[in-house]
Amino acid sequence: MEPDLFTAAAEERQEKDPAASPLAVRMRPRTLDEVVGQQHLLKPGSPLRRLVGEGTGGPAGPSSVILWGPPGTGKTTLAYVVSKATNKRFVELSAITAGVKEVRAVIDGARRASGGFGKETVLFLDEIHRFSKAQQDSLLPAVENRWVTLIAATTENPYFSVISPLLSRSLLLTLEPLTDDDVRGLVRRALTDERGLKGAVTLPEDTENHLLRIAGGDARRALTALEAAAGAALDKGETEIGLTTLEETVDRAAVKYDRDGDQHYDVASALIKSIRGSDVDAALHYLARMIEAGEDPRFIARRLMISASEDIGLADPNALPIAVAAAQAVAMIGFPEAALTLSHATIALALAPKSNSATTAIGAALDDVRKGLAGPVPPHLRDGHYKGAAKLGHAQGYVYPHDLPEGIATQQYAPDALKDREYYTPTRHGAEARYADAVEWTRKHLGRKRS
Repeated sequence: MEPDLFTAAAEERQEKDPAASPLAVRMRPRTLDEVVGQQHLLKPGSPLRRLVGEGTGGPAGPSSVILWGPPGTGKTTLAYVVSKATNKRFVELSAITAGVKEVRAVIDGARRASGGFGKETVLFLDEIHRFSKAQQDSLLPAVENRWVTLIAATTENPYFSVISPLLSRSLLLTLEPLTDDDVRGLVRRALTDERGLKGAVTLPEDTENHLLRIAGGDARRALTALEAAAGAALDKGETEIGLTTLEETVDRAAVKYDRDGDQHYDVASALIKSIRGSDVDAALHYLARMIEAGEDPRFIARRLMISASEDIGLADPNALPIAVAAAQAVAMIGFPEAALTLSHATIALALAPKSNSATTAIGAALDDVRKGLAGPVPPHLRDGHYKGAAKLGHAQGYVYPHDLPEGIATQQYAPDALKDREYYTPTRHGAEARYADAVEWTRKHLGRKRS
């Protein structure tokens, strides 16, 4: 809807007294060039630059867009920049409070503005995923006929939350999570900018690093925490935001963990060794430290997949599928929900029976190969599908195991130098007990001499 008297009064007050607005609002970019991150969406000729009037486009007008990305990546900010930079009529609605009635009023106003004054309307609709199908349907005529240019924002996958006809009439722009460097640049700008804290406080490196961990790629969260910590420091008469002040303000202890240093490897090592030792509580502690410190969940998931084969193996054949499924889920959902999946996998692996027989088996086999113990493949195992193979004796005398009642043939498979070598030494832990029985039986029926 168009701003009412109360909204206009509030905006006028914010202009006269910027401190009345939150830091995150005051630091909103005024132009697309000030936007942090999302450079893949801001190239010359991009839909967003055309929305603010850069380039004429000739007969091709600007397209409606759907902005999809995690919280704090700049969806509302981009709409705000468009509202300030464009010479078009700009109207903002939130799907939380608006309904079909409000949408129709905007569309009617857009048609009047276009017909009476030649003024185009840009409609920003926040959280469009909260609109029902009928509510989204009400937008279709206006978007299709370009009575309005729609900028819709959503944190949900639009392929599931936005109706197909609206998707087909709009360009889907995907916002990427902000990097630590993106957020760091924004925080440092807020510390010194006239719209921000104007140099009233400084931020030491250790406090800044903790702030970035708290933010988790969310610019709004970073600026909110910075403003609160700055206020607490100034109330104490301090001009430096100490780590303790930030911890007290956001109620989050700083985890001593350097993602690029020793702590990264020490804590990861402790996690895996706790799983190996079947101490589920210790494993969860180290997992929590990594999560709280902002460790890449994909790194944790990779370590769990390795542990599933290295330390559990055939003692619990379900361990590796669980770890792989966890890694796939983590890649799809990310934090914070990925913490639940990593916890699930960590608990399963820590409480699983343990065996390192797969690790020692391939290690022993590799050791022999590296020592040169190989030798030619036995003639009866060689490929016999090409012309002339039989004349060379290839595949001659090979016994097809499926033709035998027991499904196993007494014949040599390994090269002569290794024909009695045994690499796999199964334990009788968990499910591997049945593999121990199986390997004993098969070796006997293969006619293998014990080494």
